[in-house]
Amino acid sequence: MTVIFRATAAVAISLLWAPPAALAQAYPVKPVRIIVVWPPGGSNDVVARVMAQRLTETVGQPFVVENRAGATGTIGSEIVAKSPPDGYTVMVQSATHIANAHTYKKLPYDTMKDFTGVLPLAVQVGMLVVHPSLPVKSVKELIALAKARPDEIAWASTGTGSYTWLTMALFLQMSGTKMLEVNYKGGGPAVIALLSGETQVFFVGIGSVHAALKAKRLRPLGVASDKRLKPYPDVPTVAEAGLPGYELTAWIGSFVPAATPRPIVERLNTEFKKALEHPDVTKILGAQALDPMPMTPDEFARRLKSDYEKYERIIRTTGARAQ
Repeated sequence: MTVIFRATAAVAISLLWAPPAALAQAYPVKPVRIIVVWPPGGSNDVVARVMAQRLTETVGQPFVVENRAGATGTIGSEIVAKSPPDGYTVMVQSATHIANAHTYKKLPYDTMKDFTGVLPLAVQVGMLVVHPSLPVKSVKELIALAKARPDEIAWASTGTGSYTWLTMALFLQMSGTKMLEVNYKGGGPAVIALLSGETQVFFVGIGSVHAALKAKRLRPLGVASDKRLKPYPDVPTVAEAGLPGYELTAWIGSFVPAATPRPIVERLNTEFKKALEHPDVTKILGAQALDPMPMTPDEFARRLKSDYEKYERIIRTTGARAQ
């Protein structure tokens, strides 16, 4: 064990003086941890575990998923921001990462300066689902019931600024309805609450409820995208189902600490892209309506800047308060 440790340490130290090409080629020389800032069971967790399994098989080092949930992803984000910028800590987080910059008065990190985006891994599309006990079968019926019973219908929330929160907040604002918000630490716990009937409505990442939908334990009303999804061709968009103009999609992305050497960022970007192209990965993600979203680091950086401005407008419009 000591000999192996010393050998690995020696290789790692030698890389500090290696030219960029050699640095990227040699990386990684030890296990890489993937910090998922949400609990197990949600879309972020699903994507991270599929990617980790594939990368472990192809790169030659273990990619180990760690769930560090809490405070709408900010606890895990702080861990990553303060980790050594050496490529051995990667964060998987949704567009909530950007929204948090506008919903928190103060964060223990700078959202735009303390991270480097590697690439977005998948497009995230929310689906409006209800518990079967709720007597509605369409978006129009849900809106009508909510107007007749203001603040009586409970909807599951994963925290102010999260994608599931934003989709629901925008829905309530555009439909002129009021429902009772019940907070959970992530998509997994929120789905459990919905399945038990503790809440009745949830704008959920589809990967989290794929099995429940097949078993008809939940009723789908609409998707948040501007077009229907291939795995669910019979589920209309929210816009066509009764709320014209509604659309809000996001992404699940990968990040590293800001000072991570560019060659390592590029290597991660390349390996993630290869994994996303593998048939086993595309099959798993596609079945859960998670389409790959390959970009270069520079393209992702531009997307992050654009989304930063976009989410600020949405959060201001919906009246969200900073925490």
